[in-house]
Amino acid sequence: MGNSQEPQDFNISVMPSSLTPVHVAKAAEGLNLYDTASHQVSHFVPLKPGEVGIYVCGATVQSSPHIGHIRAAVAFDIVRRWFLKLGYKVTFVRNVTDIDDKILDKAAAAGQRWWARAYYYEREFTEAYNTLGVLPPTVEPRATGHMSDMIDLIQRILDNGHGYVVTDADGKPTGNVYFDVASWPHYGELTHQKQTSEVDEAAAVADRMGPSVDATGADKYNPVDPADASPDKHDPRDFALWKAPKSTDPEDARWATPFGVGRPGWHIECSAMSHRYLGDGFDIHGGGLDLRFPHHENEMAQTRAAGFPSAARWMHSAWVTAKGEKMSKSLGTGLSVPSVLAEHSAWVVRYALGSVQYRSMLEWSDQALVEAQAAYDRVSNFIERAGVALGDLKPNRDEITAVPADDLPADFVAAMNDDVNVSGATAAIFTAIRSGNTLLSQLADRADSETAKAEVREALLAVRAMLDTLGLDPLAEPWVSAGVAGGAGGAADGTAESPEHAALEALIAEQLNARAEARKAKDFAKADQIRDALTEAGIAIEDGPQGSTWSLK
Repeated sequence: MGNSQEPQDFNISVMPSSLTPVHVAKAAEGLNLYDTASHQVSHFVPLKPGEVGIYVCGATVQSSPHIGHIRAAVAFDIVRRWFLKLGYKVTFVRNVTDIDDKILDKAAAAGQRWWARAYYYEREFTEAYNTLGVLPPTVEPRATGHMSDMIDLIQRILDNGHGYVVTDADGKPTGNVYFDVASWPHYGELTHQKQTSEVDEAAAVADRMGPSVDATGADKYNPVDPADASPDKHDPRDFALWKAPKSTDPEDARWATPFGVGRPGWHIECSAMSHRYLGDGFDIHGGGLDLRFPHHENEMAQTRAAGFPSAARWMHSAWVTAKGEKMSKSLGTGLSVPSVLAEHSAWVVRYALGSVQYRSMLEWSDQALVEAQAAYDRVSNFIERAGVALGDLKPNRDEITAVPADDLPADFVAAMNDDVNVSGATAAIFTAIRSGNTLLSQLADRADSETAKAEVREALLAVRAMLDTLGLDPLAEPWVSAGVAGGAGGAADGTAESPEHAALEALIAEQLNARAEARKAKDFAKADQIRDALTEAGIAIEDGPQGSTWSLK
């Protein structure tokens, strides 16, 4: 079959940054991460010094993305950004499952070509990722582009005696190939399941929380694969590596192999693509908690049974819940990303999605979005006030991105090194903002104005660098272009501000000028009237030695 030889100089060909020398921060020595397989938080050591390889299971592009999908994307985007801030060269692979029973069935019901449906929703996912500031992956392989890799991998499993081909009465291959679980004594090591139906407490969490976000049936081990219910299996635990097509499957959704015409099982796709782009063993395999079993358990087993090392560490992001129930389409609680973004800014939605540690359940509610909006107001208020006070001395975007992990506040670094504890990291940001606001309030009374401004600048640099590490610097893309920077708009960064902010700035500036003239004329009643009117409209006024500034309350 096709040759699965590794691409040569992969990082250099797709990652220009790989040409830059790697300087890993000293802070990296303190990084500890949880491993699903060991159930323990342990010190992280990369397989290759200075480099980190990450594979995250991406979307099955059957329909529009919802908050449950995007939470995992934001969670692992933050993990990736921390590795980058620590100075590692990161190869980040996120796949697209574009051939699947659900895609085929939904396309047929809608009178669509299956590949057209898959591509349409793949673009919707990409738009959601981009809108919410998720960095594009190093490579984003589609399952349909790696059939030869899957076929080669299956053949290795068969050659090693860990799979079997189902034949018909004439001894001809039917297209159904199964992994022989009984032949692999290590099966169950990821989820700590024994070679029986018994599971440990940690493995039972997924079952208690309910079906996958993409649930389409009663089977808790979702997605439902008819091939896995076949009477041709030797053991109920065996799972499909390759499966014969259904009679309703289009002709262009079938591939010829030595073991018959068909298409891949769900699990084999990720084993093939992770090995293709990350080689023999890599640092981290990530995904949502609902993928832990059976998908990742099966993936680990078949990869190792083929003779390749599996991921050194497995990380899983927890679910989004609504009123304590797991958000899923089958439960009718799924919220599409476009509908959420129609009512809230992308920055606020990202903040809400990334507001807790990736392993913690995230309760999605109006209150969570209100708190995220309040966080934005506090952040933008400080950044704008500091920018006005500093004038031309304010740091630019290049300075923000250049701040190394070793120069970030110690409490922020400690929180991020503690299994990417975003809640602790966010607390560190608001501690710095409180200190920065105190410095700003004292600025007018400080005789050593240059020293005072330097302290404000240092505080602003630290706050924005921490925010940037979480993908939340309001003066970075995509927030600036999307016009969501609000009161912290482009003026503080030398970039174009949003039309809304420019109009508001002009209207308020006129009122502030009128107030200044009234105070100059000692007409304090009129000055107070203007201030009260602005306050009533939600505008906070701050008087300082350089004049009056405003911010949204």
